[in-house]
Amino acid sequence: MSARLRFNTAHEVYEAFPTVYEDMTASPTGDPPLRFVEGLSRSETPEEAITFCAYMLPRREAVWWAHQCVTYNGAELSQEERDLVTVAESWVREPDEDHRRSALVAGMNAPIKTPGAWVALAAGWSGGSMAMDAEYPVPAPAHLTAKASNAAVLGALARVDVGRRAEILKAYVNGGVNLVSAA
Repeated sequence: MSARLRFNTAHEVYEAFPTVYEDMTASPTGDPPLRFVEGLSRSETPEEAITFCAYMLPRREAVWWAHQCVTYNGAELSQEERDLVTVAESWVREPDEDHRRSALVAGMNAPIKTPGAWVALAAGWSGGSMAMDAEYPVPAPAHLTAKASNAAVLGALARVDVGRRAEILKAYVNGGVNLVSAA
């Protein structure tokens, strides 16, 4: 899966998603997004490259990227987490309302918001209504998929042994970049 990059500059990403200011300390620049990510990954807070990727990617690709990061390297996942990432994967493969709704319900019903639950919520918040009651729809805000994808990837990174953290962080960022650079 690859996608076309939607933004010409890092500043455009920040303009499209003002909530990124809450999630990052780096100020936007006029650099192309991929160059901006590269700079973030070499900064004192390379985790911000993950956050920026979550906002930079289109929703479907952001969910797929989060899914890949959470399941990367044969990560030990509970059966519940495997089920949560599977329901999100179903939405990525067939992004219709039924799959989105299933991901939303699964993520909302997860008793603990693990990285797998955040992947399901990222898919569930990708559009449509966040309300369980179809009679009173509540549109999902555009930034929620990015927030949930970011939480999933950072949560997965937190599980990594400290000695491998830099290597895995780089792999996660490269995975996000590859989704848009191959298009």
